[in-house]
Amino acid sequence: VKMPAMPAIHLLPDLLVSQIAAGEVVERPASALKELLENSLDAGARDIRVDLEEGGIKLIRVADDGAGIGPDDLPLALTRHATSKIASLGDLERVVSLGFRGEALASIAAVARVTVSSRAGGQPHAWRIGALDGLLGAPEPAALGRGTVVEARDLFFNTPARRKFLKTAATEYGHCDESLRRLALAHPECAFTLSHNGKVSRRFPVSDWQARALEVLGEDFAAAARALDESAGPLRLFGLAGLPAYSRAGRDAQYLFVNGRFVRDKLLAHAIREAYRDVLHHDRHPAFALFLELPPEGVDVNVHPAKTEVRFREGRGVHQFVFHVLERGLGGKHANTGQDGDDKS
Repeated sequence: VKMPAMPAIHLLPDLLVSQIAAGEVVERPASALKELLENSLDAGARDIRVDLEEGGIKLIRVADDGAGIGPDDLPLALTRHATSKIASLGDLERVVSLGFRGEALASIAAVARVTVSSRAGGQPHAWRIGALDGLLGAPEPAALGRGTVVEARDLFFNTPARRKFLKTAATEYGHCDESLRRLALAHPECAFTLSHNGKVSRRFPVSDWQARALEVLGEDFAAAARALDESAGPLRLFGLAGLPAYSRAGRDAQYLFVNGRFVRDKLLAHAIREAYRDVLHHDRHPAFALFLELPPEGVDVNVHPAKTEVRFREGRGVHQFVFHVLERGLGGKHANTGQDGDDKS
């Protein structure tokens, strides 16, 4: 049997490469919103306003009061492999920013109609740039007091197969709301406002981590949660752990952060599950908002495109530390203030 000739290998068009790359980062409106919110936070924003239409499918608009992008950098912000956050492999290994501004915007611009308006400090006025199907317009003057406004309209308008996988507007809105809640938990120093179809649905004023956690997780959680804050050498774990009385049928109230980044980590999840094992019925799930801090070089955050998985250099030590702090906290013993660092667990 004569085998058919293999087609010649050829380079993919730039737009298609961008659309494939976008698929790793932008699965639905919520993942695009997460990237835009992280950009705002990395730009030093202290007030972020989000407007969604039809669950973010029709419109995602994120307005911040951060540092802004100058007119010369605007085209780069929408270009693949352009970022203000890393310059070398060493930077990548020690990454402490939340995302790479250029990468996220370029990915979103490959699958939505994107415009960016921004006014950097010292600029006499704002500038605006649009992108469609990977093609950039020229920057033009715009009216904006300060900061940056990013609009992404008609998500997946040019990739209809992917658009078919989106759920109802209500479901997609729920995922967007959850993305905002996670980032709001990690950044109490920033105010957040979320509107959907022109109506304000959430407003988080500037506060501290404990007040923000209670705001996000609610009064019932507040009444049944224990505050933790312990350190051991370079490791610190603080946050609120729900007592068994506030257990859940699902994992909907579990918020875990490593160096300010929301993660789903098997090693940490196992440590938490073990700490609750003797006090929680096996078919119930604990509620918590926990923040683990350690030196950036002790954790690799680039394991997964969405950066929700991490890898620890000293996994066993991290596991034992988290387990013991939680076990003590749930056992009712007073946690130390985390100042003396004499916990050898």
